[in-house]
Amino acid sequence: MNKLLYFFIALAINQSVISQVIYENIESYKLGETRGIKIQLPRGYDPEGDVIYPLIIVLDGDYLFEPVIGNVDYHSYWGDMPKSIVVGINQSETRDSDLSYSGESFFPSDEGSSFFEFVSMEVIPYINESYLTSEFRIVVGHDMSANFLNYYVFKEKPLFRGYISLSPDLAPEMGKRLVERLSTTQEDAFYYMATGTEDVERLRESIIKLDKGLNAIENSKLHYRFDNFADADHYSLVGLGIPKAINEIFSLYKPINRAEYKNKILTYGGSPFEYLIKKYEDIELFYGFEKKVVENDIRAIAAAAKKRNDIEAMKELSRLARREYSESMISAYYRGQYHEMDGNMKKALQNYQSGLLLEESEFITKDMLLDKIYDLQE
Repeated sequence: MNKLLYFFIALAINQSVISQVIYENIESYKLGETRGIKIQLPRGYDPEGDVIYPLIIVLDGDYLFEPVIGNVDYHSYWGDMPKSIVVGINQSETRDSDLSYSGESFFPSDEGSSFFEFVSMEVIPYINESYLTSEFRIVVGHDMSANFLNYYVFKEKPLFRGYISLSPDLAPEMGKRLVERLSTTQEDAFYYMATGTEDVERLRESIIKLDKGLNAIENSKLHYRFDNFADADHYSLVGLGIPKAINEIFSLYKPINRAEYKNKILTYGGSPFEYLIKKYEDIELFYGFEKKVVENDIRAIAAAAKKRNDIEAMKELSRLARREYSESMISAYYRGQYHEMDGNMKKALQNYQSGLLLEESEFITKDMLLDKIYDLQE
C-alpha cells in the first residue's frame, strides 16, 4: 500500500512539473535554422509580478533538461534554492557540430562558434525579454557540452556565475587555460565538476588532473566543489551530481540549519540580529537579488538572542518580523517575545492576543498563542 501511495505521489509531482514546460522554437540568425528549446517556469510564476528568477541554461537539453528541472523544482519547494527558470537547448541532431572546436586553437570555430553565439546572443536575450529573469545564471553540461560550457568562462564579462560540469570531455589545453582563468577571476564564480570511479577512463584521467589544478587555486572569488562518486559510471553520475551542485551553489541561500546556528551564529562576534542582516546582504551580493527573510531564520535568530540574553537583538528582530509579516501571527508573536524578555508582561500579553486575529504561519498557530496567553494570565 505504501509503495502504491508513493507511486501516485511521484506521478502527481512529475505531472505538476511537466505541465509547466513550454516548448518553443527560436528562428536563429546565428545558426541559420530553427532550434527548439524547452522552458520550465517555477511554480506560481506570475508574468505581471515583480519577482525575478535565476536562469539555468541546460546544454544537451534533449536528455539533461528533465533531471535538472526535477531537482530545481524539488530544492526550490523546500527553500534550499530560489525558484528558477530553466531552459533546455535541444541538440540531439546537431550535437557534434554545435560543440565542435578548432583543431588548432581548441576554441569554438565555424559551427561551434555559431552555437556559442546562439546561446549568448539569441537564447539568453530572448528569455530575458520574455520572462522575469535575474542576472544570476547557471549553465549545465555533460560530456562534450560540459567541456563547451567552459568557453563562457573566458568571456571578458562572463555570462554565467555558476557552472555545472558533469564528466567533461575536455578539449586539449582546456585544463591549463581554465585554471589560469579562474585563478584571476574578479567576480564570484561557482564551479562544480564531477566524475565517478566507473567513468570513461580517458575522461576520468583528465578530470582528476584538472581537479588538482582547480583545487590549488587561491582566489576567494572562486567557489569550487568536486565530487568523485563511488561506483558511478558516465551516465549515473549525472543523477548524483546535479543535486550536489545545486546544494553547493546555493549553500549561502539555504535556510539556517543546526550546524550554522551552533558554529556560526552562537560564535558570531556581533549580535544574532547583525548576523541575520549580514547573511541576507551576502545573499543579495552573491546572487544579485533579494531574498525575503524566511520564518525559519527568524526562529533561529530569536533562539540565539534568548540564549545570549540579547534584548536589543530581539527588539530589532521583532521590528523586522512586523515589517515583513504584518498580516501573520509571526509579527505578533515576536513582538510578544521581545516584551517578555524586556519584562513588560502587559505588552507581551496584548501582542499575543492581537495575534489571534492574524494568519497562522508554518510554526506559529492559534493554539501556540493561546498557550502563551494562558501562561501570562496565570
